[in-house]
Amino acid sequence: MTQSIPMASQRALTLAVSLWAMSLLGGCGLSSITSGLGSGIMGGSSAKTETGAVSEEQLLAAAQSGEAGLSTGGIEVSGGCPKFVPWPRDNFVTIYEQGRVGDGMAVMHRGEITKTARECSVEPGRVTVKYGFSGRILLGPKGRPGPITLPVSVFVTDEKRARVANDKLTVDVNVSLENPIGYFSTVRTVTFDMTEGSRPGDYQVFVAFERTVPGAG
Repeated sequence: MTQSIPMASQRALTLAVSLWAMSLLGGCGLSSITSGLGSGIMGGSSAKTETGAVSEEQLLAAAQSGEAGLSTGGIEVSGGCPKFVPWPRDNFVTIYEQGRVGDGMAVMHRGEITKTARECSVEPGRVTVKYGFSGRILLGPKGRPGPITLPVSVFVTDEKRARVANDKLTVDVNVSLENPIGYFSTVRTVTFDMTEGSRPGDYQVFVAFERTVPGAG
């Protein structure tokens, strides 16, 4: 006997597939796909970095809200704290069925980093950055419900863009047909030594999805 899919699951699956289809019909690519939850646009806005207290709960709430950024302070970068932002073009990653990279209807899931925050502790010749980021993973037309894990890299660069520290981690969510969007939030610290004559503001901390996953595009 064929088992029917519950009506709520059908609606959620139809929504997820429709989002990808609209991007193709509109000719604007994945960056124009709206999530259906909140006012955010996938890939359409960069992650905002804020100073102030950093907590997983705050970042997760900000990611789920779809707002432009956290409200914990200004985003101006001073000489007293390194900037923390996504590496250019790596605040998102799309995973396709193998052999079909670039095909919008072959998307399994897509990850986005949408919010960042940091606070600093500065000692003579040494800086510790408590950083946090959050975002979401959206199930695509060829996606499978269940746990999804994506690798992320965080690294520090000096004024010459040379890497002076690295941190690797993963983000994990669960998605289902009823809830095709999962949210993640992470807070960690990284410590690095400064060269003589440099300031904390000469350094930058970047976060990026790694594209080592099969089917990443």
